[in-house]
This record gives sequence, C-alpha cells and structure tokens, in this order.
Amino acid sequence: MRVAEAMRTNVVLTDGSASVAEASMNMRKKGEGCAIVLREGRPFGIVTERDVTWKVAGEGLDPRNVKIAEIMSTPLITIDPDTDLMEAVKIMKQHKIRRLAVVRDGNLRGVVTAADIARNLESYLDREIRHTLSDLWSPRYSPEGRLTRTSRRSQTKARVISS
Repeated sequence: MRVAEAMRTNVVLTDGSASVAEASMNMRKKGEGCAIVLREGRPFGIVTERDVTWKVAGEGLDPRNVKIAEIMSTPLITIDPDTDLMEAVKIMKQHKIRRLAVVRDGNLRGVVTAADIARNLESYLDREIRHTLSDLWSPRYSPEGRLTRTSRRSQTKARVISS
C-alpha cells in the first residue's frame, strides 16, 4: 500500500509568523494534530499538539505572544506519496516522529501519521500476504516457455518423521 492511499489531505497550513494561538485554533477547527509551516509557499516545518503542550503551555507562555517559528520542528521530514507504507514506518522510527509531510516536487500533498498507518494496517497486511502467497505458488516461465520457478514446496526436500 502506498502512502497516498493512507494520507490525510485536509492539512492545516500556517506561516511561521502566525501566533501559536491562531494555528492551534485552525488545528482544532479541522480536527488535526499538526500544522505544516510554509515558507514562500513551500513546506518548511511542522508544529504539533505536543509542541504546543510542551514548548508553550508547559512553559507557562501565552500562545497569543509566541510565534510558530519559535516552536516549530525543522527540518521537515518528508516522504513521496508513492512510497510504501512500511518505508514510512521505518522513517518515523528512524527520526522518532509520528507524522510525515507527503511532498512531491516541493509541493505538499498531505500528511501521513502513525495512526493513519495503523488504521490501514489490516488491509495492507492482507494485500501483502496475498501478493507473497501468489508469488510463492505461481509457476514462472521463461520467454522460451520453460518452467523457471515453481512453489517453494516443490523446491525443498520432503522430510518424513516416523516414530
């Protein structure tokens, strides 16, 4: 399954000069846990609920007086929409993050979250298992029509266990 099939497209966008209060209100209105920060129309950073909680509220700061640029995370970790979901998981694990901006040619396409991946996991695994099993059990023929690969079962020696 590709990232494009699991990502959210209803993304909250903000500018680094916006206040945390303003961005937080927009995130709440759209029911999203993050906002992508744009610089000159291009994705540049991300601000999350956790950033607001830890860097603003947890420090006793007034969100109306704190700018997004002061608390956003950069560099923005991105992924292409055609990337496999398992690769997205690896990137999240490597960077210890739960959200990836989905970007192609410098243009934001959406956001994929760990929750999005979890929601799509069952259909992803079902698809992968079916693909693997069909590959294991399907005979393969060369262009000349010769059998080049059969199932693994026919390629292994049978073991008989007797009492």
